[in-house]
Amino acid sequence: MTDRYLDDLTVGESWTSAPFEITEAEIIDFARQFDPQPMHVDPDSEQAKRFGGLIASGWHVASRVMRDFVDADLYGDVPLLGLGINDLRWRVPVRPGDRLTVRREVLEIVPSEKQPDRGRVRTITEVNNQNGQIVMSFENWMQLPKRPR
Repeated sequence: MTDRYLDDLTVGESWTSAPFEITEAEIIDFARQFDPQPMHVDPDSEQAKRFGGLIASGWHVASRVMRDFVDADLYGDVPLLGLGINDLRWRVPVRPGDRLTVRREVLEIVPSEKQPDRGRVRTITEVNNQNGQIVMSFENWMQLPKRPR
């Protein structure tokens, strides 16, 4: 991807990822390390039965979305700084075999008044499964530099 600076972005522009699959093995591997609750590591547990079977940790889904963001290289070599996430929601459980697609959209661009060489961008991210259901969503703020003169 070409380098994209604050000045190159427009409100309303969006990107959609290629689908990627969440496997049972990766659900269990991630959960064993970082979120070892029964519904994430044992498909036969009472907690998993409550959800109709094994489900991915929300943190697992979030980390896969971050990996997709890095791999997509939407800004090229422009240095980004994450400033925060708002309104993170896990809406529908992610199950083994689900194929997820990530859509990101620019909501707001705010040039800095104090530091004229940079600004902030607010985006919304929605993650959909193969059935079109939103499984996770959040808004986030990033700091980007303006194009060097």
